Amino acid sequence: MAAIHFELTRRFSYSNGRSFGKTGPYEQIDGILTFAVDPAAEANRLIADLALAPRDGDGRVRFTADFSVVKPVEPDRGSHRLLIELPNRGRRMAVNSFNRAGAEASASAAPGDGFLFERGFTVASIGWQWDVYRDDVLMGLDPPMADLSGEADPGQNVVEIRPYKRESTWLLADRTHRPLRAAHLDDPDAALYVKEYEDGEDKLIPRSLWSFARETGDGVSPSDEHIYMEGGFEPGKYYQAVYATKDAPVAGCGLLALRDTTSLMKFGPVAGMPELGRLDHAIGYGVSQTGRMLRHFLYLGLNVDEQGRKVFDGLLPHVAGGRMGSFNHRYAQPSNQSYPSFGHLFPFADAELTDPLTGRSDGLLKRLDAMRAVPKITYTNSSAEYWRGDGSLAHTDPDGNRDIEDHPDTRNYHFSGTQHGAGSLPQSREPAAEGALGRYAYNVVDYSPLQRAALVSLENWISNGTEPPPSVHARIEDETAVSRDTVLNTFDQLPDQVTPTRSKLWVIRTSDLGSRAGEGVGEYPPVEGDSYACLVSSVDSDGNEVAGVRLPDITQPVATHAGWNVRDPETGSPDDQVPMLGFTRWFPRSRAERESTGDSRRSIEERYKSRDEYSALVRRDAEGLARDGYILEQDVDLVVQNAVDRYDAAMASVPAG
Repeated sequence: MAAIHFELTRRFSYSNGRSFGKTGPYEQIDGILTFAVDPAAEANRLIADLALAPRDGDGRVRFTADFSVVKPVEPDRGSHRLLIELPNRGRRMAVNSFNRAGAEASASAAPGDGFLFERGFTVASIGWQWDVYRDDVLMGLDPPMADLSGEADPGQNVVEIRPYKRESTWLLADRTHRPLRAAHLDDPDAALYVKEYEDGEDKLIPRSLWSFARETGDGVSPSDEHIYMEGGFEPGKYYQAVYATKDAPVAGCGLLALRDTTSLMKFGPVAGMPELGRLDHAIGYGVSQTGRMLRHFLYLGLNVDEQGRKVFDGLLPHVAGGRMGSFNHRYAQPSNQSYPSFGHLFPFADAELTDPLTGRSDGLLKRLDAMRAVPKITYTNSSAEYWRGDGSLAHTDPDGNRDIEDHPDTRNYHFSGTQHGAGSLPQSREPAAEGALGRYAYNVVDYSPLQRAALVSLENWISNGTEPPPSVHARIEDETAVSRDTVLNTFDQLPDQVTPTRSKLWVIRTSDLGSRAGEGVGEYPPVEGDSYACLVSSVDSDGNEVAGVRLPDITQPVATHAGWNVRDPETGSPDDQVPMLGFTRWFPRSRAERESTGDSRRSIEERYKSRDEYSALVRRDAEGLARDGYILEQDVDLVVQNAVDRYDAAMASVPAG
C-alpha cells in the first residue's frame, strides 16, 4: 500500500448533525496522508522525474497531501460508494456542485439540498496540486523535489501572462499560485515574448526592458518570484516568460496521490485512519482543470495501483474538453491552462487514431485497454470547451472528417447552450478569474440537473450494468457539427452583436517541444504547426444550438444562450474571445419592442401566449428529458422552475439596444 500513514487534524459532526434521509448524519474527517511510492514500479514508470527524487531507507519516494472525507456516521447505512474529487485549484467543489449549495469554497462544504448524502455517498477530497498556497480552505500537495544537479542542461520553465489591466509586476505563476522561482536574476538566457493574440506570432522583447523584480510602494526591487516591465504589461496581449528555475517539483506525484488515496479507501486501512466502512465502488470527479487531469490520468494508464489492482470503477471528467494538462512534466505548473505545452498534445479521443499532421498513432485509453483496466467514463462538456478549439476533438478524427464512435465504456454529453460554469440568476457581468470581463452579461443556463443525472446513470452503470442514455453531441454525419465561421455568420445578423475576429479564434496546433519531450523536458516557445479541426454545434436563426442535451431553456427559449463571449473593450483586444464565459441575450418582450430595436429574433409575446402556456411547454420537455434519462425524475420540477425564472427575468429585462 503506497499510502502509509494518516495524521488526523480534526474530526467533527458535519452540518451540525443534520440527518440525510436513510443514511442519517455525517461526519467530516481531515488530515494529512503520507505516501511512499516505488519509483521502479511499472505502475509509476511514466511519472516524469520520479526517479530523480530523494528516497527513504526502503528506496521509496515520500510526499504528503491534504485529505478530507465526509462520511456517514454509521457507514453501513450508506451506499458503500465513494465519490472522490480532485479539488479545482485547491477548492473542494463536488458537494457544492451536486448538492446545488451555491456557496463559496470552504473548509466544510455547505450541504445544499443533500443530494449526495441522501444517496449515501462517502465524499473524499485529496490535495494533489503542488502550486496551491495551502490553508484551511485550499488543499494541496507537498511534493518531492527532483535532484537535477547531475544534468548538464536541466531545461527551462515557461509562464504565461494574460493581463486584463495594465500592471508592471506579475507573479511567475498562473493566477495567484505558488511560483517557480527564477534561478538567476540576471540570467542572460531568460526571454520574454509577446503575442498580439493567443494564436499570434511570438515576438521577443529586449532583455533591457524587463527584469526579475517587483514594484512596491518603496520602488522596484529584485525578486525571484516576479517579473517586472516598466510601463506595464499591456491588456489584451499574451506574454510568455521563459527562464531557468531553482525549483523542480515532481508534479506527477499529484496523479499518484489520487490513485493511491482511492486504492487505500477501497482496499485497506492505514495506520491512524478512522473506520470508513466498506466501499464497493469508487467514482472520480474533476471539473475544468481537474477534469483535464482525469483525462491525463487515463492516458498514463494510472488506473492500476502498485499491486496491480484496478482503482476507479468510474470517472466523471467535467468541462475538460479534448485536452490534458500540465500535470506530468519537468517544471509542470498544474495551474497553467492555455499555453501550448504537453497538455495540448495528441491524442484527444479515447480510440487509437493516427494523427494526420504528425503520423503518430495513439489513443487516450490505449494503455488501460491493454491492461483491461478501463473504468466506466462519462464525459460532460459545456459549449465553451468546443469554442476554445478542442471540445470536438474528443469525438471526431483530428481532420474533422468523421465522427468517432464511443468506446464501449464511455459516454460523451454536450450540455447545449452553456458556458464553462453553470449559469444562474440574477444575470452577472462581474469580473471572472484573473479579472476577465466579457462584453455581454453572462450565460444563465443552469446545467446542474444534467450533471446530477450523469452521476446517477454512471453509478447505475457501475453497480448493476444499466446502460446510460446514448451520447449526445454535434455530429458530422448529421451536419450538426460545423465550423465556427458558419455559426458566427448567424450571430452577425443579430442587432448590436460583436463577434470574434475569425483569424483570432482559438485553435489547437501541433507543438514540437524539442528533442527531450519524451522525457518530459520541453523547449519553449514550442514550434507550432498546422491546426486540428474545431467544430461546434450548428445554431438556429436565434443563435441557439441545435445539438447536445437541450434543456427547456434551449428548446423553449426566451433568449439566445451562447458558449462564447468577447472581451470587454476596457480589458483590451475587444475582438478576442474571453475564456470560459458565454452570454445570454434576452429576446424582445413584444413585437413592438422587436420592431423598435430592429431585432430579427421573434419576441416572447409572439412565441408564447402566456406564462402558464410557457410553463406547460417547459414541463412537457423536461418530462421528455427525464424519460430519456438525461435528468432525474426528482429534478423535473427544478428544471421547470429554472426555465420559468428565466422567462420572468426576460420579461423584466431592459430592452436590447
